Amino acid sequence: MEKLTLICENNSCRIDAFIAENTDISRSRAVKLIETGSVTLNGKTVNKKAAVKSGDTVEIIVPEAVPLEAKAQEIPLDILYEDNDLLVVNKPKGMVVHPAAGNFEGTLVNALLAHCKGSLSGIGGVMRPGIIHRIDKNTSGLLMVAKNDASHRCLAAQIKEHSFSREYEAVVYGNVKCDDGTINAPIGRHPVHRKKMAVTDKNSKEAITHYTVIKRYNGFTHVRCKLETGRTHQIRVHMSYIGHPLAGDDVYGPKKVIKELKGQCLHAKKLGFIHPNGNEMEFESDLPKYFSKFLSKLEGNSK
Repeated sequence: MEKLTLICENNSCRIDAFIAENTDISRSRAVKLIETGSVTLNGKTVNKKAAVKSGDTVEIIVPEAVPLEAKAQEIPLDILYEDNDLLVVNKPKGMVVHPAAGNFEGTLVNALLAHCKGSLSGIGGVMRPGIIHRIDKNTSGLLMVAKNDASHRCLAAQIKEHSFSREYEAVVYGNVKCDDGTINAPIGRHPVHRKKMAVTDKNSKEAITHYTVIKRYNGFTHVRCKLETGRTHQIRVHMSYIGHPLAGDDVYGPKKVIKELKGQCLHAKKLGFIHPNGNEMEFESDLPKYFSKFLSKLEGNSK
């Protein structure tokens, strides 16, 4: 069991949002902790809608992680690096990162439970052991996993401070006119479609994406995107916002099916961070076959 003490230094906001913003506890997990009486505001238990104001003290009792209900499964993993503190995995397109309704088997977490044999951080809760950041089911590429709580805190802090480097490659619809640019537009939950994210000023967080054109094709552009922040669906939302949704993304782009892709053409290509031991580390993965084949098709159509 761990006890966290937070002092509010900002403007008023809901206590669940305050906890998610100032710790590596997700907002949904914060709500559960509040509901079980594990959170106090100035010494008193409250509900999730309680407002935290400047000068208030929030105390959180984080229980020990309990065994995950999802079972360990012997699923092959493409591991680029591993030591006693962390591992870097190259996730294939189509694999869900952690168990959730409708996906309790075949996830990255199921595979990690078998590979790491219990050696994963518990901070992410029982459904996300070791998971510091995630990528969507139909996004391929690099993910870092923490094998103990100390490493989790160290690496999560880098993400929060924007010192954690993440670089993606994508193919988007249309001809991106500028060779490079920056999209600085806040992202929050879509006001109507609650499973989607959107650029909005309401209940949103700062979101910054830098992009560079790699090559233009007939009707498509191959781009490199570097995240300065890491909001849910950030690249997908931002590129759609500027009129260039990702090829194959039927959530934020046209409903047109691209058989070669089966979802958005997006690959997490590079990761850069400071190892808990102080060493700078950077990893890069090759473009997967689905991505390369799609580029080859575009190349052929452009001739």
